[in-house]
Amino acid sequence: EKAIELLRKKGLADAEKRAGRETRAGRLELYSHGDGRVGVMVEVNCETDFVARTEEFRTFAHEIALQVAAASPQWVRVEDVPEAVLEERRERARAQAKAEGKPDNIIERIVEGKIGKFLDEVCLLNQTYIRDESKTVGELLKEIIAATGENITLRRFARWEVGEGIE
Repeated sequence: EKAIELLRKKGLADAEKRAGRETRAGRLELYSHGDGRVGVMVEVNCETDFVARTEEFRTFAHEIALQVAAASPQWVRVEDVPEAVLEERRERARAQAKAEGKPDNIIERIVEGKIGKFLDEVCLLNQTYIRDESKTVGELLKEIIAATGENITLRRFARWEVGEGIE
């Protein structure tokens, strides 16, 4: 068991080293769920066309599309969330904590805790992986990077739902 843990840590360290490499190859994965009521398109990039054609990479892209369909993230990574959205969330959490009579010395910790929870819900890489709640999508990404030996990035996604946005 220690050997498995050591290999896992080495793989994650290798994934960190590869993070700077360019990812120009990849694939678009399309997924339709619930008799066509939800549609998803994700762009997953890798370094070479060779890896993009592997079953492992295609399965990973499909799993990401399933994740987007099921969990409805709004952004890929924390850095993508507009500062205005975060500030509005902070103000709302601060006002709620004050209204509940929380002491001033713990309000900021409450606010940051709520922001962390919000980011875990709306950022794809921070979300709990739907097929294995013991890991996040970001950890799943690091595993595929370690397994393929290439840098892989989740570039973008779009999610549509029938009737969405109709008033």
